[in-house]
Amino acid sequence: MAEGKAAPAHDDDGGESVFTVIVAALANLGVALAKAVAGVISGSSAMLSEAAHSVADTVTEVLLLTALKRSGKPADEDHPLGYGAERYIWAMLAAVATFVGGAVFSFYDGLHTLVAGEDLGDPLVSYVVLAVAFLLEGFSLRTGVRQARGEADRSGIPFRRYLRRTPDTAVKAVVMEDSAALVGLVIAAGGLLGGQLTGSGVWDGVASLLIGLLLLYVAWVLGRSNAELLIGRPLPKPVRLRIREELLKSEHIEAVLELTTLVQGPREALVAAKVDFRDASSAAQIERACERAEQRLRAAFPVVSRVYLDPTPGPARRVVARGDESRVQD
Repeated sequence: MAEGKAAPAHDDDGGESVFTVIVAALANLGVALAKAVAGVISGSSAMLSEAAHSVADTVTEVLLLTALKRSGKPADEDHPLGYGAERYIWAMLAAVATFVGGAVFSFYDGLHTLVAGEDLGDPLVSYVVLAVAFLLEGFSLRTGVRQARGEADRSGIPFRRYLRRTPDTAVKAVVMEDSAALVGLVIAAGGLLGGQLTGSGVWDGVASLLIGLLLLYVAWVLGRSNAELLIGRPLPKPVRLRIREELLKSEHIEAVLELTTLVQGPREALVAAKVDFRDASSAAQIERACERAEQRLRAAFPVVSRVYLDPTPGPARRVVARGDESRVQD
């Protein structure tokens, strides 16, 4: 089998993704402290739920930074395919942190408020904190969206589709969590206003439950995306078809019998194929054909970092070979 050398690791982890996650982490840390103080002063369960939301987001960003750092290590003897998949392990833990640290606390606090009630304090501090938090979260979201839009434009695909299918789950997590944070802030403000107008803590408890549902949805989407990438996601079907066409451009290749692709990171993918070469091709010609095919694939698809081509006889030749073997046994 002809094996391709691994391409140099892309410097994706040390660039925009790290900056995007750091901005989100700093914003969430400051917002979490402010929300916690405001929640204690005002007695608002929705504000305390929002504080838990921001704490969960801060923990998420720390885990995402760990993922970016560890997944960027080059391949070695113990990990010949690199550490790219480790990104998705830490990102999965980040999704769990969003669920446990945010959604569970919000559900508990909301139910406790509905059952036991709450004493409403002065909501002025909470309104001020919500306004400042909205500005900080908005700036963080703007940073994440700018990076995601840039990647979508470079890939030539719509922004929404890119965000849904991107293997860069760090940026996806920042965009989703900051979007959820802005929605959560509006819900918390609605709970405060409802309680202020009616004098009832029910509004605040309902707001807390809605924030919990929002966090549950974010955790589920991010968890599903990372699980899919950990299990093994192929390159998109149009890309696979183009890879097959590139391989068939070689005059020595008659057919691509089997094609396997695997996404290993945001800009890293593996291609493995069983290839039927012409019977008249010499060993030297097959070696050169493999080398040229690898070069063409990497030139046409920069995301392809590893190429493995396995010379394999086609179905007709396998039937002939089995017939010859039977005659020898007879």
